[in-house]
This record gives sequence, C-alpha cells and structure tokens, in this order.
Amino acid sequence: MADWIWFLIIGGAAGWLAGQVMKGSGYGFIGNILLGIVGGMVGGFLFTLIGLKADGILGSVLMAAVGAALLVWVVQKIKK
Repeated sequence: MADWIWFLIIGGAAGWLAGQVMKGSGYGFIGNILLGIVGGMVGGFLFTLIGLKADGILGSVLMAAVGAALLVWVVQKIKK
C-alpha cells in the first residue's frame, strides 16, 4: 500500500513540475498524477536507452518529470 502512495506522490510531483516547465500551469490534481505516471514510464524507458539510472525519490521525480515534459512537448506539436 505504501508503494502505491509513493507512486502517486511521485507522479503528481512530476506531472506538476512538467506542467510548470512546459505550459506555465498544471493540469489539475488528477491530470498531474496521470501525466507524471505516464511520464515516469516514458522517462524510465528513455533513461534506460541512454544508459542513465535514477536513484531515490528525487531521481524518480526528475526522471518522470523529463518524460512528462517530453509528452507535453509532443502533444503540443501534434495539436499545431
């Protein structure tokens, strides 16, 4: 149960951070969590491809935020 709570906290923080960096505002509580969770998967995949490793909570948030920011960027490009 505690793992799920950390998963949601890290996802929310990463989604909020990506929203701040890429758009200037967040995507709402649920949107930030979803963006961070999917961003964590994308970031984890990309970090593995280039041989990087994220340790600890801060590393996980950073990795998920990078993936979420990339997702926001792709969506913005598709919408244009």
